[in-house]
Amino acid sequence: MHRLILKRVIMLIPVLIGVTFLVFSILSLAPGDPVLVVLGDNATEEAADAMRHDLGLDRPFFERYITYIWNLLRGDFGKSYKTKLSVSDQILSRFPNTLILASASMFIALVLGIPLGILSAKKQYTLLDNITTVGGLISVSMPNFWLGLLLVILFALKLRWLPSQGMAEGFIPLLKSLILPSITLGTGIMASIMRMTRSSVLETMRQDYVSTARSKGISERQVTIRHMLKNALIPIITTAGLQFGHLLGGSMLTETVFSWPGVGRYMLDAIKTKDTPAVLGSVILMSVSFSVVNLLVDILYAFVDPRIKSQYKRRRHAVN
Repeated sequence: MHRLILKRVIMLIPVLIGVTFLVFSILSLAPGDPVLVVLGDNATEEAADAMRHDLGLDRPFFERYITYIWNLLRGDFGKSYKTKLSVSDQILSRFPNTLILASASMFIALVLGIPLGILSAKKQYTLLDNITTVGGLISVSMPNFWLGLLLVILFALKLRWLPSQGMAEGFIPLLKSLILPSITLGTGIMASIMRMTRSSVLETMRQDYVSTARSKGISERQVTIRHMLKNALIPIITTAGLQFGHLLGGSMLTETVFSWPGVGRYMLDAIKTKDTPAVLGSVILMSVSFSVVNLLVDILYAFVDPRIKSQYKRRRHAVN
């Protein structure tokens, strides 16, 4: 297991270099001047040149990129062009908010997606199966922006049951402000998990050990949970892990629609102003989040499937 963790950390280094180089190149070639965004169109040429020199924007591309990587290796993510504040401090202050939203959204997706997927598989080709399938397709195809907008109009503006924007303080106010954005994000993920659960359970239902369990008189509930669902969990965990990693990187549109102070909203604002250090810091966080979640998924495989755990043990003994 230690070798797996070390291998993932080593693999993360070239990924970060490639991603940062790509984003750095795109932002450098994209039209627009971040200096004029900060100073305004009425800024004098002398003030603009002075700020470009202070930010290092008057230096060649590769020199700026190598300088950024060197500072990054020392733990310095740079300072925001717009706010002049440390990018790492700004991202770390927003990451807990994104983590809260991501966890709530994933909770909704799992609590609803897995039971609906199992029910759809056990009622294959029935009306219920068709309804859940069509509903899942609609949830996946509808962008989060439009779904969030509909929820705001209905529950915040019309019914006035829930707040439409911001992250409130206090447990109950926080829960109320979390409902709409978490449903917006969780619905699309729920559809993906539901479809994966359905297909995985359908495949498991055809196995001989399920028929054997039923022939022994085991209750249908125990057959579903202990035999079908347990052996169908691997692809479900994979889907959920990928989705959760994506959420930890920040959901830009949803956080913007609901004015949620997370990493996604911070990254979108940085893209608008060509704030290169802020964008790069957000991208690095997204890459690290994906890698960490994927590592946790691999470790979780070993607890779900004893065969995978035995493979880890054989590899360790072979190395020793």
